Amino acid sequence: MGTTRKDILFVLFLALLTAGLTLLPSGFGGRSGATDGAAREKALILRTDDSTMRQFGIVRTGDQGLTIRVLSGRFAGQELEAVNHLMGRLELDKVFAPGDKAFVVLDPDESGNAVAKANVLDFYRMDIELVVLALFSLFLLVFAGWTGAKALLSFLFTALMIWKVFLPGMLRGWDPVLTSLGVVAALTAAIIFLVGGMNRRGAVAFAGSMAGISITCVLALAFGSAFRIHGAVKPFSETLLYSGFAHLDLTKIFLAGIFLASSGAVMDLAMDVAAAMTEIRSKNPDITRKELVLSGFSVGRAVVGTMTTTLLLAYTGSYSSLLMAFIAQGVPLANILNMQYVAAEILNTLVGSFGLVTVAPLTALAGGLLLVRK
Repeated sequence: MGTTRKDILFVLFLALLTAGLTLLPSGFGGRSGATDGAAREKALILRTDDSTMRQFGIVRTGDQGLTIRVLSGRFAGQELEAVNHLMGRLELDKVFAPGDKAFVVLDPDESGNAVAKANVLDFYRMDIELVVLALFSLFLLVFAGWTGAKALLSFLFTALMIWKVFLPGMLRGWDPVLTSLGVVAALTAAIIFLVGGMNRRGAVAFAGSMAGISITCVLALAFGSAFRIHGAVKPFSETLLYSGFAHLDLTKIFLAGIFLASSGAVMDLAMDVAAAMTEIRSKNPDITRKELVLSGFSVGRAVVGTMTTTLLLAYTGSYSSLLMAFIAQGVPLANILNMQYVAAEILNTLVGSFGLVTVAPLTALAGGLLLVRK
């Protein structure tokens, strides 16, 4: 199925929209408390002073003195003294060694020509992150060509929609469920019509995806209250309440995240069924609507068998350390299943998987209506 004029216009429209999102301010800049005009730069660790660090078992506390050389920006070449504060928490602490690259925040003095304070935040990772992104983009373009370019555009559009619209919107007090549904609908349309094309196949995949996502949303709201899970179960959720956002409904944010997290797998399954039905229709133009729907059911049954474990593996991987801690301590299974952290992931997995199961037959029905003309 070739590229049409409608496809090209849609790609151009989405490219312009992505560029606009890049320039769109989030509205929450300057809340970190950093001095105005602070520079965020790359620095080299020259020397360390570990004399005031203390080791307690596997954790360290105290301070680590650092001598750094700024490698970028207007203060490049300057050597400065800084302190790395250790809190005794492995997930937050970092210990530097000479030769490491660090990400630093430099607060200039009143003249603006010298650094008043250097704050070493963490290891510098943006260079390797850009390398990985470049490799991902290169392999995608080489393997998939024009389709890969459209997939890359949809990837960037999705990231910007989440960072510039979804997250700031909820911080402003927008309804989490409605915001999530709106963002998911926009992302679904962009991704499916970019990859699938502005045609009947794309329309079938979009209709099936939105039907499955809607069912997942309804189930999340219906069973969320029955599970009695507070949204603070997610990491850093409670921190938001103490950071000036006490108006946030953490539970609704948690429930909205359920169908947002499963929407990617739902789109994948809907596109699989829609593409298969389109191919069947092109090879057999005289196929009846009933026969095509039954063929869609058959394809859906084959695909859904593996897709239902996708969310289980994803959530299990993200919480493997928690489950290992329970098993290592000999916690009974009944205790584990009733813990809020575990119950939250069970709700995530089962509700998301239920949406995957329903999207296949719904996409098949949509394909029968849109692909076969009387």
